[in-house]
Amino acid sequence: MDDILSKLEQVLEQRKAASAQDSYVSSLYHKGTDEILKKISEESAEVIMAAKEDDRDKIIYEVADLWFHTLVLLSYKDISVNKITDELSRRFGLSGLIEKANRNK
Repeated sequence: MDDILSKLEQVLEQRKAASAQDSYVSSLYHKGTDEILKKISEESAEVIMAAKEDDRDKIIYEVADLWFHTLVLLSYKDISVNKITDELSRRFGLSGLIEKANRNK
């Protein structure tokens, strides 16, 4: 799993140098944070709708879109996938209730 995320991360990084006319991702980068967040919002809504429809294939498709656009945001903000996996590793085995309570301190 990490392999595809690493490959995507590399491609997204390369798109920073691409023309906005030649690359969808580059066009999002050129439009900035608000446009990227708009795409994440749209994809989140599509995940919700797919789940409400109980359409397994559509859920998979829409979550892939959501993850992709989230990776675009991370790349745009110069946050590596490793930072996210490190945070997930930190939380692993920790009760969600305890983790949430620790955030409020």
